[in-house]
Amino acid sequence: MSKKVFLGAFVFLLSLNSGTEAQQPNRIPRIGILALSPGPTVSTVGFLQGLRDLGYAEGKNIIIESRYAAGNQDRLTDLAAELLRLKVDIIVSGTTEAFPTVRRLNATIPMVMWGVSDPIGTGIVDNLAHPGNTTGMSSYATEVAGKRLEILNEVIPRLTRVAVLAYQNHPPTALLFKETEVAAKLLKIRLQTLEIDPHGLEGAFDAMARERAGALIVQQAALFDASFQKRVADLAMKQRLPTIHESNEFVGLGGLMSYGPLRFELGRRAAIFVDKILKGAKPADLPVEQPTKFELVISLKTANQIGLSIPPNVLARADKVIK
Repeated sequence: MSKKVFLGAFVFLLSLNSGTEAQQPNRIPRIGILALSPGPTVSTVGFLQGLRDLGYAEGKNIIIESRYAAGNQDRLTDLAAELLRLKVDIIVSGTTEAFPTVRRLNATIPMVMWGVSDPIGTGIVDNLAHPGNTTGMSSYATEVAGKRLEILNEVIPRLTRVAVLAYQNHPPTALLFKETEVAAKLLKIRLQTLEIDPHGLEGAFDAMARERAGALIVQQAALFDASFQKRVADLAMKQRLPTIHESNEFVGLGGLMSYGPLRFELGRRAAIFVDKILKGAKPADLPVEQPTKFELVISLKTANQIGLSIPPNVLARADKVIK
């Protein structure tokens, strides 16, 4: 075969290959959302909005696969395996337990978190600066749990006993409670810790009444869906018990106050991490970020219903007041 014929054949084959590749549609990135909650949370909404802000349109240049365990931690393994079978590029979650679950199945897939309280203490990341295969947004900020107790102390005269309703199987609970204990000692307030049990919630409130708790701190946990939060708010209202929570959704359902990071913002910022990883960045090179925006929400409607007057100086600091 002459050199000219050979080169001609080579160019022809190359053009065929190029034409075949051009006809193949570009692969659309697939993102998995894995959560213990029964459905989308405020952070989820923020994450999806963050993706839209970055130019992603679901079904066009990105695919979202969401899996929710409805409060059943045992389901996380099956749901994680399902996402991995779908060959998602990244798994995103705000559920602490989701990360070790995925890692047992796949140690290398990039993961992005939104709002995990203690990523180092729970072993999710190596350190904040070089986190390994998982990065994103932590919801932990120094003294935030203690700050909730301080707010209650400002609002309620002569407060001496406070109940803490906590889901003990939630890994960050110990960290949050430790901060609350430090503040309680300084303020000379006695804490009563009660386990969250959806089937024994009324019994927990009976125990608060026996101990004459003057207020209630409700710690955040993934199984706190709207119906559960509403039950807590209703039982607290029945006992005229002032409450404070991390999530502002709790206030909308009848709770008195909330103080915590803007969870919508945590989700929105998580989208930026996903975008960078899709564009080639390694999670280990993306330091974990901590929240910088916090929100105090107060319901004057609930305060009036339980016969509590909110001091003007506390109202003046509120970011949002529900009347």
